[in-house]
Amino acid sequence: MSLGRHAKTASDLAILREDARREGKRYGFEDVLLLSGVVSTSSARKDYDDCTAKYGRYGVPIYLVVDPYAQEVALHAQPTATDYIAAHTHKYGTGKLFIPLADGRTFTLALDELPRPQPESDAR
Repeated sequence: MSLGRHAKTASDLAILREDARREGKRYGFEDVLLLSGVVSTSSARKDYDDCTAKYGRYGVPIYLVVDPYAQEVALHAQPTATDYIAAHTHKYGTGKLFIPLADGRTFTLALDELPRPQPESDAR
């Protein structure tokens, strides 16, 4: 995904407009309706802070942070020049989250079916 002239990004999930067109090997940020990142032990700061600021700045309408460790999903909407105005947290196991997209479609996330981290086994 291209975020302007020099910035590029690779999110874990991207939902694009149905009429999106590639720019070379990538799609432009203008075609993005939703981006999502899944937190790993090494990416928490990037997913929560860096990407939230970056995607807000580029006007990505919805950014989801899926955190299997906290067992929650943070939905960020209404982008600004530095962040998002609205942020809502939804816990795993609470049914379905219906997210209206700017093109009239609805993205449904089944919060009951999200993966949880596996407990580490004792090495003996």
